[in-house]
Amino acid sequence: MNTLQLTRKNILRAVWFLYASISILICLPQFDHMISKDFDSVSHYLPLNDGWEVTVNNTVTRDVSLEDFRFRNIRSNAQIMMQRTLPETFGMVEPVLRMHIRHTAVEIFIDGISVFSYGLDRISENKSVGSGFQFINFPNDYAGKTIQIRFYPSENKVFTKLDPIRIYEWENVYRALMTENRVPFFFGTFLVIFGLATICITVFALAFSTKFIRLLCVSLFALCMGLWTICYYKTIQVFSIPLYSVSFLEYLGLYLAPISLFLYIREDVAKLRRRFIKRLYQVLMAALIVCVPAMFILHGLDITHLPVTLKYMQLLIICCLLYFITIVLMNLLTGKNLGKMSRIFLVGMLIIGACVGYDLAAYILNRYTGNIALSLKGLTCVGIMIFIFILIASFYIDLTRKMMQETERNSLIKSAYTDELTQLHNRRFCVEYMRKLETEKAPDYAIFCFDVNNLKTMNDTFGHTVGDVLIRNAAAVIAETFEANGIVARVGGDEFIAVLGHCNAEQAAALAEEFRANLDWRNRETSEEPISIACGYATAPEIAVLKADAGKEPPHGGAPQTDIEKIYQLADDRMYENKKAIKAAAAPCP
Repeated sequence: MNTLQLTRKNILRAVWFLYASISILICLPQFDHMISKDFDSVSHYLPLNDGWEVTVNNTVTRDVSLEDFRFRNIRSNAQIMMQRTLPETFGMVEPVLRMHIRHTAVEIFIDGISVFSYGLDRISENKSVGSGFQFINFPNDYAGKTIQIRFYPSENKVFTKLDPIRIYEWENVYRALMTENRVPFFFGTFLVIFGLATICITVFALAFSTKFIRLLCVSLFALCMGLWTICYYKTIQVFSIPLYSVSFLEYLGLYLAPISLFLYIREDVAKLRRRFIKRLYQVLMAALIVCVPAMFILHGLDITHLPVTLKYMQLLIICCLLYFITIVLMNLLTGKNLGKMSRIFLVGMLIIGACVGYDLAAYILNRYTGNIALSLKGLTCVGIMIFIFILIASFYIDLTRKMMQETERNSLIKSAYTDELTQLHNRRFCVEYMRKLETEKAPDYAIFCFDVNNLKTMNDTFGHTVGDVLIRNAAAVIAETFEANGIVARVGGDEFIAVLGHCNAEQAAALAEEFRANLDWRNRETSEEPISIACGYATAPEIAVLKADAGKEPPHGGAPQTDIEKIYQLADDRMYENKKAIKAAAAPCP
């Protein structure tokens, strides 16, 4: 690649990067403002976090703040009850109580009267209850009354805290949920759409090439993590999906993501060529392939639900994540022949690994200790978005490179098949085109042969520069008449040929007359040296005459001529007859 091409390539990269960066900087704030511009009004709520009396397994704690209250992991037979007096007024239109539950059934009583229940029927059938937000209508006449909430855990050791409880206005309750979680909602939704669309494309692409397998893995991973994100942050609840279905989709995305990521690094493991690394990969992949389906089967049969197996899956994910990061680092450190984009890919994979590790740590801390110190949301999606950005940039750069190579290739092909002086086709192209007609058994075609008269005299008298002008002018007249009906080529110094597909004898005769008219008009209308061109033609049906007259086989040695070569020879012979006639006196094209 020369310096000019390299400079052009770098300029294209810089322009694309600048365009993408500006687009992101402009669009993302606008999108965020569109979602959050009414945040102050829609996020107004009445907190019910203080003044609770909480009973856990007959242990009573009074004046509890839900933000600070913690207890040890409880079992499924635990009894949890909390109560307090509601404020004297809610100050809201159509108030709604929003509470977050974690794999528990719940009953709510107002002054001893049951006003809401969820999940008791599923617990009685030993089914999963799910985790997410409940939105309960709370009429204004509940104000000043005593609220009592009873929890019935469906699984062992699934939470260590009671989440904050708030009262919103009905029209704002879902908007507040979406606005609070707008970042994971945006990135999660994008990844789901991107994953689904790319999977559909790559599934068909794999039928033609296996090189798309890694793109399929990235698409599956993006889909899994996008699905996990919108389910974990509960933004999917705007579609009124049952909590147990939301939780199932959350676990589905979380459990399947490591498999797609492990399939992606298969080539990177092979590049290291280390037996222990390869064996460890096989062990971890086998564990994923065996354990993940087994966990879902146990869940489907209601033997052991996914929340119970989560801690084992988290341990496996941590092992896989450490292995993944190790493989990426080893490839970065030992890959001597890695290109720039390969190194960027590996750095992108490291970013994904770090983001997944952060979200996993935040999830474990929040679930088992109630600690929300790692409060940044949806970091895995950000990491995947960065990696997808790298993929798109790589695709664009690769596409640009291939387009430049294709342009260079086409230029070389054109040079190989084009006459430099006239920019018509050359003899090589003409021969290949004639072979194509012969192979296709074309029933009707015509071949015209031309010879520019007096070229040697012009060259000897006025020089080759003037002779070249004569050649170009002759080529222009021939191309003007015949190029629209077939191909025109320069096959020698002063020799040209026109090969016309789908041309019968009548059409050939008409074109011969048109050529003579165009040549006469050109000689009348210009002050340059007149052009004299000898012309002869023959058509495909005449081959039957040649075959019938066996004694008139053209006296040429070597291999027997093909039919199209015989037609060409006949047209060439007629052209020379016309050339002789022109020298004696002007004569029409036969």
